Amino acid sequence: MSYTGPEFDSPQQRRFRRAPLAVGLAALVPGALLGWVVYEGVGKPGGSGAGQADAATPKSAAAAPTDDAKVPSASPSAARPLQGKVVVIDPGHNPGNFQHTSEINQKVNIGTNWKECDTTGTSTNAGYTEARFSLDVAHRLRTLLEKQGATVKLTHDGDQPAWGPCVTKRAEIGNAAHADAAISIHADGAPEGDRGFHVILPASVHSGAADTRPIVASSRTLGEHIERDFAKVTGSAPSNYVGNGTGLDVRKDLGGLNLSTVPKVFIECGNMRDSKDAALLTSGAWRQKAAQGMSEGIVSFLRG
Repeated sequence: MSYTGPEFDSPQQRRFRRAPLAVGLAALVPGALLGWVVYEGVGKPGGSGAGQADAATPKSAAAAPTDDAKVPSASPSAARPLQGKVVVIDPGHNPGNFQHTSEINQKVNIGTNWKECDTTGTSTNAGYTEARFSLDVAHRLRTLLEKQGATVKLTHDGDQPAWGPCVTKRAEIGNAAHADAAISIHADGAPEGDRGFHVILPASVHSGAADTRPIVASSRTLGEHIERDFAKVTGSAPSNYVGNGTGLDVRKDLGGLNLSTVPKVFIECGNMRDSKDAALLTSGAWRQKAAQGMSEGIVSFLRG
């Protein structure tokens, strides 16, 4: 999505936004269209609910070698190509945010301006929340990257902390970890008919506490790798409403990017308010593909 919001709404999207209803309704009226809530400072729909069960993927058996065949063993570096690399995953929003509205509404300095600490995120019309989606994909991505040998850190894990953290803190976590790559996982809340994914890249910003100039080039390379592999693995098309079909969007109004000192991107995996995209986002099998696509992009970026 391309929101200016304070964190995401763009001028062309603002006409689709309405003032948020009480986010606490998400706990009282599951499955209902609860109205628009703020998405990291953006007007987006909210709610709560469950996604579809994960689909099992059968594993094919490898052919057994003949008696005199010698099977070469993989070297440690080949088996674990990300050994020594650090990746920070930022699951967009927190499932507990709707219970902590006063905390997440406090203003923080993102370098270019002040905006809300965090927001509740969006949801599908049936109530499957962006916070649950992003955390599920983050867990899947962590598993894949750890199998490649990476050290993986999450900015939050749903219940720890119980809300947030603020967008400033999310950037600080990646910086403190000296991450070789960082990714913030989201899903959009645009109008029905807007479909597809896009990767958000940091613009060159030098204002206040924000200075993205050292990471602009490396973040673009990271984003290009993720865009390519996400499309290949998921079969999803780049956004038809952001990025002019490239699947890439450059932003200077996101605190999570402005304050990063390590290569970092955001990914909007699809539009939760579009029925066709929602069918993908609520599928466990598709979420596994989404994580796989991100993983392959990160691996190819870190291996050069």
